[in-house]
Amino acid sequence: MGASAPITQDVMTIPRKAAEGPLNLVGLTRPALLEALVAIGTPEKQARMRVNQLWQWIYHWGVRDFAQMTNLAKDFRAKLAENFVIALPEIVSKQVSDDSTRKYLVRIAGGHEVEVVYIPEADRGTLCISSQVGCTLTCSFCHTGTQKLVRNLTAGEIVGQVMLARDDLGEWPVPGAPKDETRLLSNVVLMGMGEPLYNFDNVRDAMKIAMDPEGISLSRRRITLSTSGVVPEIAKCAEEIGCLLAVSFHATTDETRDKLVPINKRWNIETLLSTLKEYPRLSNSERITFEYVMLKDVNDSDADARRLVKLISGIPAKINLIPFNEWPGAPYQRSDWTRIKAFADIIYKAGYASPIRTPRGEDIMAACGQLKSATERARKSRAQIAAETGL
Repeated sequence: MGASAPITQDVMTIPRKAAEGPLNLVGLTRPALLEALVAIGTPEKQARMRVNQLWQWIYHWGVRDFAQMTNLAKDFRAKLAENFVIALPEIVSKQVSDDSTRKYLVRIAGGHEVEVVYIPEADRGTLCISSQVGCTLTCSFCHTGTQKLVRNLTAGEIVGQVMLARDDLGEWPVPGAPKDETRLLSNVVLMGMGEPLYNFDNVRDAMKIAMDPEGISLSRRRITLSTSGVVPEIAKCAEEIGCLLAVSFHATTDETRDKLVPINKRWNIETLLSTLKEYPRLSNSERITFEYVMLKDVNDSDADARRLVKLISGIPAKINLIPFNEWPGAPYQRSDWTRIKAFADIIYKAGYASPIRTPRGEDIMAACGQLKSATERARKSRAQIAAETGL
């Protein structure tokens, strides 16, 4: 399908420098962990049992030191320490907003940085995690979209964001203490930097680890993946991950969506919606969330609201209305509150939930669409990035 403007940036994902030293166990699936144990000489039958034990130590108890894994033999612990590490991305800085939102700047292999945001609410604590350094998409209202893609995150770097937030919140259970079902980090949204469906395998593996009942044990209904509409991967997401789906919709005509979400030139509204109709059935999900950023005089008319209701007819859905979070040099303005409320009212009267998202963490640039790592804000040159990644 031809397009008059680029749909994604013409950039290459720069490969990471081959890992040197011990293998990091964080991010390995159960089969990969089994393979790693067999490779260091553990008999397969014994290795199967060890996988379960290691899994619980790493993902249930949050233990990083093999010496503390007391139900493993001492010589086996020593062998693990010789061959493996349990390592997370590094928190470079943490900012806490006036509304208690926390934003972490997190450094990954190659010296690149991503942002992770924790949003506490009365009934939940949501962690917004990133899947790529930068983004391949060029959505014109999104600050993250002005940063070029550097590379995909590994499964370990994705699930590692959940683990480091649990570290900061002091949320790992304590052996011997009474069981506490209260979760400070109860929900995960893949709405940070990057398009998750362009890094499908790593996102799937990380979320499978997060959902595993013997570890972090997050319900698939408490994980929401947000996509701008990568149509071929949506059914795959339903079948292989099964989490809730949110779609960055933002417009009710192809003409407007082409400008706001250029991937629409590849998979237009009609194509996207026909795929979304199948998602709740395939994933056994209740409904799809349509994210709709409110841009003054661009997509916020009563006619837009009525078109939106008509377009999503037949899809179990809720519409999240997002007041535009402004950033330096942004080409748009936030819709007036009276306009946002009138828009929400039309949707609500048509029978759809239409919550207006309260902007959180704006004072620390942690709100939706504002994430952009400090490293990339400084605009590293291609040569610098290549030198760091060993290209």
